[in-house]
Amino acid sequence: MRNNNLIGTGVALITPFNEDFSIDFSSLDNLINHLLNNNVDYFVVMGTTGESATLTLEEQDAILSHVKKTVNNRVPIVLGVGGNNTNQVLHRLKSIDFSGIEAVLSVSPYYNKPSQKGLLTHYSQIAANCPVDIILYNVPSRTALNIDSSTIISLAKKYPNIIGVKEASGDMVQCMDIISHAPKDFMIISGDDKMTFPIMSLGGVGVISVQAMALPSIFVKMVKFLLDNNNNEARNYHYQLLKTVDLFYIDGNPSGVKEALYYLGLCKSSQVRLPLIKMELENARLLRDLLRHTLGNKK
Repeated sequence: MRNNNLIGTGVALITPFNEDFSIDFSSLDNLINHLLNNNVDYFVVMGTTGESATLTLEEQDAILSHVKKTVNNRVPIVLGVGGNNTNQVLHRLKSIDFSGIEAVLSVSPYYNKPSQKGLLTHYSQIAANCPVDIILYNVPSRTALNIDSSTIISLAKKYPNIIGVKEASGDMVQCMDIISHAPKDFMIISGDDKMTFPIMSLGGVGVISVQAMALPSIFVKMVKFLLDNNNNEARNYHYQLLKTVDLFYIDGNPSGVKEALYYLGLCKSSQVRLPLIKMELENARLLRDLLRHTLGNKK
């Protein structure tokens, strides 16, 4: 693998807010330590789940600094740095203190809908200017654009510092094409909780998960069994997780997981910033009931 430190269960951290929408750093500490105690392998900071779109650059820098301090080199940290303005992304890369950062997760440009050649050029510029490894993030449901497998394979072959892709296209044929034709050490990481089992069964090396924040023990066990090629044991955990996964996203992400973390006592509030809103009351009740059942009536 191009980076053995990023195999297994990665977690896309939320940004906890107080009810007044300010950042709740104490809940962030609680969450990080809880996840470390449950053996997650690494954290992703400032991804979509972290509500980076509604955080100022000053807030993002403060959160990153705080996460670094709390994690204290116990696991790797991946930082979300992407956008639909290539020059702005390059400028952002120059402003970041990369000490303690293992890699960058860079989402494909959204809204502009560039051609595949445009995507190649965009990521080539990032590869030439990023001081750490890069994970591509392909999530057409949010960007309205797929990074074609041929584009991903070309980037993987040309740039050794593009080490993998967080694949959330939902297209298993695309995943198989990448696994078959990209360099053998190029990493396919599931970007969709419910697709972790099939992607890893085909040769993926792990997940960057939302659901694992609320159910870390179950998720970590499933991924470890998959890495050990014990698919029969992993399958049991997969179907256990599948019962709750859709409720985490029914009212938008991270509204669902924030409700779960509030219910579990890991965060003091389930607050999100507009245009997101808190989970609908009936959906929140259903999620709590399923979590209670999944955890064996233990919060």
